[in-house]
Amino acid sequence: MTGHLLSVVVFLPLAGAVLLLAVPRWAEGVLRGGALAVAVLAFVVSLALWTGFDARQADYQFVEDMRWMPSLGVGYHLGLDGISLLLVLLTTLLSPIALGSAWRAIEDRTKEFVITMLVLETGMLGVFVSLDLFLFYVFWEGMLIPMYFVIGVWGGENRIYAAIKFVLYTMAGSVLMLVAILALYAQHGAATGAYTFDLPTLERWVMPRGLAQNLMFAAFALAFAIKVPLFPFHTWLPDAHVEAPTAGSIILAGVLLKMGTYGFLRFCLPLFPDASMRYAPVIFALAVVGVIYGAWVSTVQPDLKKLVAYSSVSHLGFVMLGIFTLNVQGMVGGVIQMINHGLSTGALFLMVGMIYERRHTRLIADFGGLWTVIPAFSAVFMVVVLSSLGLPGLNGFVGEFLVLLGTFRAHPVLATFATTGIIFAAVYLLWMYQRVIFGEVTSEANRRLRDLSPREWAVVVPLLVFIVLIGVAPSPFTGRTEASVKALIARVESKAGASAAAAATAQARP
Repeated sequence: MTGHLLSVVVFLPLAGAVLLLAVPRWAEGVLRGGALAVAVLAFVVSLALWTGFDARQADYQFVEDMRWMPSLGVGYHLGLDGISLLLVLLTTLLSPIALGSAWRAIEDRTKEFVITMLVLETGMLGVFVSLDLFLFYVFWEGMLIPMYFVIGVWGGENRIYAAIKFVLYTMAGSVLMLVAILALYAQHGAATGAYTFDLPTLERWVMPRGLAQNLMFAAFALAFAIKVPLFPFHTWLPDAHVEAPTAGSIILAGVLLKMGTYGFLRFCLPLFPDASMRYAPVIFALAVVGVIYGAWVSTVQPDLKKLVAYSSVSHLGFVMLGIFTLNVQGMVGGVIQMINHGLSTGALFLMVGMIYERRHTRLIADFGGLWTVIPAFSAVFMVVVLSSLGLPGLNGFVGEFLVLLGTFRAHPVLATFATTGIIFAAVYLLWMYQRVIFGEVTSEANRRLRDLSPREWAVVVPLLVFIVLIGVAPSPFTGRTEASVKALIARVESKAGASAAAAATAQARP
């Protein structure tokens, strides 16, 4: 098992989904319990990745490399470094929490729902550990299908519109990325004589600077910017979040959005370093606009779920800032902020889902005075809100502080504008919390609400533990990713320098 630990982690949820096919549709308790058990088992197995990971090494670990289609240069190549390790563990943590949140919320087609969620988990894990571009693209596209059904089948009134919009936006970028993958494959083969989709091999190759690299970077960047979503490619996100069930929103915000930021780190920077550095100012500008725009739009939202959805545009803007600082503080902060956003925003959607199950409304105006009625819920909600706005001592502060520190080193003016996003976050989150939790109970329906149940405590406590743990003791998490980030920065700078030297030599020739 140790030699194929990554394969076990990735395909364990899929194996569980296959086994659940044999369970009768009427045995809903067995289906729910079985799916939850499989997801929890996947998390437990993935903990071996954390304990066995050597934080001092920057190379890929737990590597599995087997021939798949050797005539085409396609291999079954999996691996893990300090960047993908945290995202894999975030995925295996949030998947059982999402299934637990849907225990009572999903009453129709339970069998199909739990199987779809397990298949989705395998797709997400595959994206984070694939070291072959062909294999990566298979997981990237395959993940769309279960997410489409989660939104389109178990979503709200406008679920079909939201699901189709989600797929069309993602497919538009993915098709261009596929063209760029094939172009990269052909150009590397023509230059070296070795046609391969192997990522480590392609990372070592210095691509000539020029139009071809710029176009390939643009194709990859568009696919990832849509997934982030980076302003102005964000318009699919509020619709998808509002219409998705709570479990879908947790996975969408907690994991799927990170695939975009992960793609910039794993593919754009090492494969196209010259283009990445050239267009970094554009990314910076869009990220800062997203930080401020997302915060402003969140402030005026009457719907709790849409407010949290637009806050993701703002928070992911900070992540993009950190990634393109190309310094250790900023990039480590960006990676940690990916994890923090998954925990905090996943918890926010979880709390909104809990209150929606009780009142069947998400309008802020329909609440008020909940502290006297459901104090435990209100206290947990307060911790999650403070985590999202970056209170020192909680996880959100660590990532935002490192990102802003790195951004001030790279672009002080843009960092100053980005800092205002923290102020605006306090405005829309605290104002929302004040209207929902404090004041008088204005609706009789709110007086009959029940407080957190044991099941709800079970799904929210793990998130609270990590929210506090990362805030108080972040070094085990930042330490796991620092070596990989330093190696990535060195690789980008080295390849960009080699590309510039080759271009200068070519120009000097008569």
